Amino acid sequence: MSRELEQPKDWISSFSKQEWKTPAVAVAGTLASLGLIRLYSNGPVYRKTVNLKGKVVVVTGANTGIGKETCIQLAKMGATIVMACRDSSRALKAKEQVVKLSKNEDIDIIRLDLSDLSSVRQFVSDFCKKYSRLDILFCNAGVMALPKRETTKDGFEMQFGVNHLGHFLLTNLLLDRLIASAPSRVIVVSSYGHTFGKIDFDNLQWERNYSGFAAYGASKLANILFVKELDKRLKQQNANVGVYAVHPGAVRTELARYILSSWWKKLLAAPVLPRSYLLMKDPYHGAQTQIRCAIDPSLQQSSGKYFADCKETTPSAAARDARVAEKLWQVSEQLVGMAKK
Repeated sequence: MSRELEQPKDWISSFSKQEWKTPAVAVAGTLASLGLIRLYSNGPVYRKTVNLKGKVVVVTGANTGIGKETCIQLAKMGATIVMACRDSSRALKAKEQVVKLSKNEDIDIIRLDLSDLSSVRQFVSDFCKKYSRLDILFCNAGVMALPKRETTKDGFEMQFGVNHLGHFLLTNLLLDRLIASAPSRVIVVSSYGHTFGKIDFDNLQWERNYSGFAAYGASKLANILFVKELDKRLKQQNANVGVYAVHPGAVRTELARYILSSWWKKLLAAPVLPRSYLLMKDPYHGAQTQIRCAIDPSLQQSSGKYFADCKETTPSAAARDARVAEKLWQVSEQLVGMAKK
């Protein structure tokens, strides 16, 4: 081999050893590490599917985040999806995406504003006129960490009113359809945030000492207590309706919009936002736990339980308090006008 042909080989060898090899390995190692972190942060994927043709599914907060992703995945399985949304224009855009991605045109929209109990009742009336069955109800919509105390149309603290009371009334008004369609399921989206929540019956509406995060935690605790008591009551009726509370994980959705509601909050958050894309789930992965709870036949015996990362998990001691769950139910009935006279 000539000298001219040997020189490039020697140059490459020298470069790889002295200038290229170390940084390339470092970059590859960094990318691999970031990929593993991202994979771990996303959590498990529930890959089994079932045939949902002929089944009717209601998803609240269906126009964005894990609600929309849930619609897409269950529509792919053939379900009739009813998107229960407050903003009709946004719901229409989301419906177009669901139809396009699922290739299922059996997607409906019925307006629902959980901050207005009259809207909840109107939704149930509209739904029952169109559908004789309900197989899966996702109580998915929610608000988080409002910086100042706001109230619903009915005068309830916004997070307690939307996250708990709105879904409490909605579920109870749809129970006849769910029982008649059994085996059916109710999935209530809670949060790990329930661990810093407290049910204070003397300050349920946060008229004193309001804290956005504390009020959010209380509403998410109420979600789990609602599931616990609902499950007990359904079992007393021998109703074959599974009820589950789920923690979807830290997911990149619009739920955190109030945390970044001002320019100075966005400025303070700027250094950590890139990390959030690495450490938080995307909506597809965030929806996996509630999808499993909705369709996995093996979970019918796990009704009343709390799930995270697609598996049953033990919630806080406060979330397991049966006496508080029963009292919260009774108080909730009174607040939404369901109490028997």
